[in-house]
Amino acid sequence: MPSLLTPQSENFPAWYQDVVSKAELAESGPARGTMVIRPTAYAVWERMQAAMDGLIKDEGVDNAYFPLLIPESYLRREAEHVEGFSPELAVVTSAGGKNLEEPLVIRPTSETVIGEYMAKWVQSYRDLPLLLNQWANVVRWEMRPRMFLRTSEFLWQEGHTAHATEDDGRAFARRILHRVYERFITEVLAVPVTVGLKTARERFAGATHTYCLEGCMRDGKALQMGTSHELGQNFAKAFNIGFTDAGGTQQHAWTTSWGTSTRMVGGLIMVHGDDNGLRLPPKLAPVQVQILIVKDSDAVSQAARKLVAELSGAGIRCRLDDRTDTPFGRRAVNAELRGVPIRLELGPRDVASDQVMLVRRIKGGKEPIALGSVTASVEEALAEDQKLLWEQAKALKASQTVDVESLDEAVDAANEGWARIPWSLVGEDGEKMLNGQALTVRCLVRQDGSVPESENEPDLVAYVARAY
Repeated sequence: MPSLLTPQSENFPAWYQDVVSKAELAESGPARGTMVIRPTAYAVWERMQAAMDGLIKDEGVDNAYFPLLIPESYLRREAEHVEGFSPELAVVTSAGGKNLEEPLVIRPTSETVIGEYMAKWVQSYRDLPLLLNQWANVVRWEMRPRMFLRTSEFLWQEGHTAHATEDDGRAFARRILHRVYERFITEVLAVPVTVGLKTARERFAGATHTYCLEGCMRDGKALQMGTSHELGQNFAKAFNIGFTDAGGTQQHAWTTSWGTSTRMVGGLIMVHGDDNGLRLPPKLAPVQVQILIVKDSDAVSQAARKLVAELSGAGIRCRLDDRTDTPFGRRAVNAELRGVPIRLELGPRDVASDQVMLVRRIKGGKEPIALGSVTASVEEALAEDQKLLWEQAKALKASQTVDVESLDEAVDAANEGWARIPWSLVGEDGEKMLNGQALTVRCLVRQDGSVPESENEPDLVAYVARAY
């Protein structure tokens, strides 16, 4: 059956839009730059939420919720912060039929409003660390919207913490980076990422250090999958987040913020998708197994429901598709488009032969298996396919990364994929030149791949790429 999608090799952006549309993931909202996330994609986001929420809570963080509307004066308290976000702000100037005395900003991020309340809640060193997270929506006005990747409104989690010392704040920002984000992205999403330090030019507005995780897409571009920021005492001083230390001296707290968003859904599509649509990692997939009844009968229906009960009892997420009034081919193609890892196809002949056809989306191919061994076969296939996606994505990233020894070589390589170059050959002037060609230093890493604490460390490596 011919693909419903534009081939990636012909037009990658068109392929991406085809997947979003034809797999029924999202569509444009009524306001420019907004999107409606359809159930198929929202189920993926819910699985992402659940997995990350557990990891975040494992680090001792509590969930809370803060207002969507922030007084404009809050943002103006931290000069670099407001300057960085000003072009993206959506501002409410009237409500209830009257002009507001002070404009309200729809949150682009919540450092300012959370800082206001941290100042109320923190009095003593005994109140620290204060570890908070919220799941919310934010608005950053986007000039060139693209579903999941850049929309004016998107969903995310944002963590905000306050600490008694700079070392504690830095350690926690890096802890979230590795033990939550890197672990989730690599182990659940099966996406290899380069974890590093942003340059001063690229760091978050108002931060002292920004750490990031960069994924390599199938077209060679980079996508920032998550960030963790050390904010130093900048916001603590602006919002008077202070505490009395054990010696009775008044101190300012050291704060952090960190976030990931629905942008990861876009990254998932572009790392694992193929010309037939999505390929969802089994650990993430809302539906790991779809049981398709080819032709209904009492025996087939009974066997299918027995399979659902057996697989569900083993902790496998499965769904029964018994819509025999819809052509089987259409149902099979839809399951493939949406990236369901395994299909079990069952008809009268299969039941008579005491078997079911197992079809694999990730590895490809199909084979008949005995009804009595379905659970074991499915568990083995899911584990194998999770590993296979990881190995394929890792090989893709390696094939698109080139070591270079000059800025000219970096430009050439980054126009096709990623360039890896000594940071000493780039520097501030080189970075500015790269930006002029729509290329960025995505992050800095040490020679051994670990994350540096400063861009002034010797022998750092810079990753240069064109980014989404």
